[in-house]
This record gives sequence, C-alpha cells and structure tokens, in this order.
Amino acid sequence: MKNAIIWGIIIGVLSGIWMLVMHGSGISPTDEKVATLEYFSFLIPAFGLFIGIYNYRKNDCKGHMGFLEALIQSFKILIAGGIVTVFATILYFSYAHVSMGNVMEASSGRIFGALLVGVLLAFAVSLLFHNKANKVD
Repeated sequence: MKNAIIWGIIIGVLSGIWMLVMHGSGISPTDEKVATLEYFSFLIPAFGLFIGIYNYRKNDCKGHMGFLEALIQSFKILIAGGIVTVFATILYFSYAHVSMGNVMEASSGRIFGALLVGVLLAFAVSLLFHNKANKVD
C-alpha cells in the first residue's frame, strides 16, 4: 500500500502543477472547447502508473507479478492520485475564483474522459508488467 500512496501522491501533485501551468497559459478547464495542451495531461498518470507498477514488481513482488495483482495495484495508485488531484482541484478553483456551477457543467466530459483514460492505462500497464502466468485447471 505504501507504493500506491507514494505514486498516487506524485500523480496528484504533478496534476496540480499541470493545472497551474495551464492556468498560466490562459487555458481554463471551464472552457467548452478542449485546448490541445490539455490532451498531454494523460502523460501524468501514464508516467506515474508505469514507474509505480515497475517499482512494485521489482521491490514488493521480487520480480514476479500476475495481471490481477498489477491491475489492483494500478487501481490503488489511481485512487490515491485521484484523491490528491481532487484536493488540488479544489485549491485551484478557490485560487482561480471560478464559480462551481460553471465547473460542473463544462468539465463533466473531462472528468469522464480522465476516468476512461485511467482505466485504459491501468489495463495497459498491467498487461505490460505481468510476467507470472496463472494456470487454470
């Protein structure tokens, strides 16, 4: 669980920094159109999951990890990262003085997209790093 919390915090902090970078660039998450720069935000959870699962397999599993074990660890990392990201988002919106009505209406598609990307990344990283075959008899 320690690995998931550490990499979840890293994902959350990097996501908070990314929001500030986008704000500095003049991009707001309440805009109806998605800016091109916003599409690169998927690299944050991809990087966090990739390195987090690699460290988990290397240190905690002694080099052998099954698909389900990797998938569960991926979801733990994403949940921890999501909690920190929600906290960073609340701080950002209070800093940027944005009304919450506009936020929920304009960013509901982005929230669903982030959920979908997170699940797809979890499956991809789990497939990439599993190396222990489970026999079904």
